[in-house]
Amino acid sequence: MINTIIFDFGDVFINLDKEATPLALKKLGLIEWSSEIDSLNFNFEKGLITRTDFLLGLNKLVPNATQEEVLEAWNGVLLDFPMYRLEFLEKLSKKYQVFLLSNTDSIHINHFKDRYGDEFYYRFYNCFEKVYFSYNLGRRKPDVGIYNFVINENNLIPEKTLFVDDNFDNIEGAKKTGLQVWNLLKGKEDVIELFEKVIL
Repeated sequence: MINTIIFDFGDVFINLDKEATPLALKKLGLIEWSSEIDSLNFNFEKGLITRTDFLLGLNKLVPNATQEEVLEAWNGVLLDFPMYRLEFLEKLSKKYQVFLLSNTDSIHINHFKDRYGDEFYYRFYNCFEKVYFSYNLGRRKPDVGIYNFVINENNLIPEKTLFVDDNFDNIEGAKKTGLQVWNLLKGKEDVIELFEKVIL
């Protein structure tokens, strides 16, 4: 019997356009997406570099763009957050112990808060026992250590805990800890179908 659910954020609650940022950076002069950008992204998501160093690193790849333009391009990935998902989460959180575990960075989280406002932001966060962002933990999914950290800190029982993520690699990482999983298929499934897709 499941008594705890750990949710991802992007493409589970907030919709993402993962092509938007690469396209926006190309318009600013980026020749091609590279391993250098991936490295900047991963290090920023793990909190290993500062916001300033991250933006300076991106700016070097599009030297004719302003930092404001680079920031706008970086936030282009974030789309809408349907209200019906928040309402579903609020109801769910009254019956289950709920956590958030997301690979993200401080820029995206601050943009989310600014875009949707304090009321929406706090309604969302108040649904969770705890919120875990990769940039605060120094590691990111699918590193097994990040799941074990959440499990151990909260004395969770993996067999009674469901992990929900749209990313297959993240699901595979979670499986290694014994967590129950739902690999939500973007565009084909919605988090509000939880009770139809998973036996809780």
